[in-house]
Amino acid sequence: MNASKYLLLLLCLCAARSGFADDASPPNIVFIFTDDQAPWALGASGHPHASTPHMDRLVREGAYLVNAFTTTPVCSPSRAGLMASRYGSELGITDWIRPGREDDLGLHPSWVTWPEILQAHGYATALIGKWHLGTPPPHHPTRTGFDHFMGFLTGGTKVKDPILEAAGEKTPFEGFTTDILTDAALDFLKEQSSAQPFLLCLHYRAPHAPWLPLPEEDWQPFAGLDPTIPNPDYPLLDIEKVKRVTREYLGSVAGVDRNVGRLLQALEDSGQAERTVVIFTSDHGYNMGHNGIWHKGNGHWILTDPPPATPNVPRGQRPNMYDNSLRVPTIVRWPGVVEPGSVIEETISNLDWYPTLLSIAGASPVPSTMQRGGDFSPLLKGEEIPWDNNFYAEYSTHHQSRTHMRAYRTPHWKLVRDFLNPERDELFHLADDPAETTNHLGSEDASVQKVTRMLHARILAHMRENGDPVLPLAEAADASGT
Repeated sequence: MNASKYLLLLLCLCAARSGFADDASPPNIVFIFTDDQAPWALGASGHPHASTPHMDRLVREGAYLVNAFTTTPVCSPSRAGLMASRYGSELGITDWIRPGREDDLGLHPSWVTWPEILQAHGYATALIGKWHLGTPPPHHPTRTGFDHFMGFLTGGTKVKDPILEAAGEKTPFEGFTTDILTDAALDFLKEQSSAQPFLLCLHYRAPHAPWLPLPEEDWQPFAGLDPTIPNPDYPLLDIEKVKRVTREYLGSVAGVDRNVGRLLQALEDSGQAERTVVIFTSDHGYNMGHNGIWHKGNGHWILTDPPPATPNVPRGQRPNMYDNSLRVPTIVRWPGVVEPGSVIEETISNLDWYPTLLSIAGASPVPSTMQRGGDFSPLLKGEEIPWDNNFYAEYSTHHQSRTHMRAYRTPHWKLVRDFLNPERDELFHLADDPAETTNHLGSEDASVQKVTRMLHARILAHMRENGDPVLPLAEAADASGT
């Protein structure tokens, strides 16, 4: 047993509680984590067609974090960062884990996760749904802080009639995957008592593509929709395809929302709602015609005639660090603590969940572990605290394309460097151009050049602090002035 896990056991012994029935007991936590959920695909965000009454209800009853981001806009490194509060480059997971080619890769057992700490503090813990952080036994969720697991270990499963792991066995199910996962979550809730707090992580597969088939009640409102799309005048945009996939995507989002409603109703029916923190967020954002692409950080052009291939980026691919890929919808309902209808504008990342959830639960971190994130629970309570609203992100693609993207974002500017393909570098003035349509890199304006140097220096500083393996390439580029 490694030292961190040994310390965790000591923590469990030292912090054991005799019971949790008093008023000071820690709250239950329901962590709803969707897959490919766009920040714009909520009614609360102002989308004209999104059907999300239950997500919107959470916004009314909780805090809406409008500047929440992920440090890597693709599944596995984002999920690893959530669990360990470290960057993918530190964890050795820099792109989605590909079955058949990376079967030994996963979240290393030496990393102490926040579910492990909550488990050690007496929480009953369950993960239902998607894992995507390794398939070998040492990487299994039940070895990483979860008493119970039902779902799938790889990146995806079928929309309907999936094969899922249940009670340690691969089992065929009939029905729609989103509904089946919710059924399992409801079963877990029925088994809980007020004597012990619980952590339920419900990781949906939806709205990840493919989106069809869908239950009729989710699909019918969108089947004949002529949706408004974000930029129909984008050169060569395949408008017909954008509208089709928008309909399908919104139908999938509606299916998630319907099941969120089922979960909220179950909490109310069980009498647990008032002592349960409900969190809704996603692993990364999504593009649907924005900037001429669809998908996430490993985006695809959605044009009638995509640009030609380059040595590291095949034709049709558009790796990116756009805000629509990095930004995630995030809501926290914490009865009696969070002011209903509050809006938090500070910049939050997926790395911040680790210390924040420990604080919510009243749990202590393992002394030997270090988190990159910060505790934003005081912001949820309406307190004013010093907070850094700048944000660092990274993405090294190595499946469809080959890139080493690193980005630094302030509320006003964002610099994206691709240290493998410097011709792809970008500088966006977010204050005037939140849609990121104009690349200012190479401007002769002295003030823009000063901003570029400052953001570039901060990228290098983060790479050095993280021990980023791409650092030698970045320093070589820096030395050559590229």
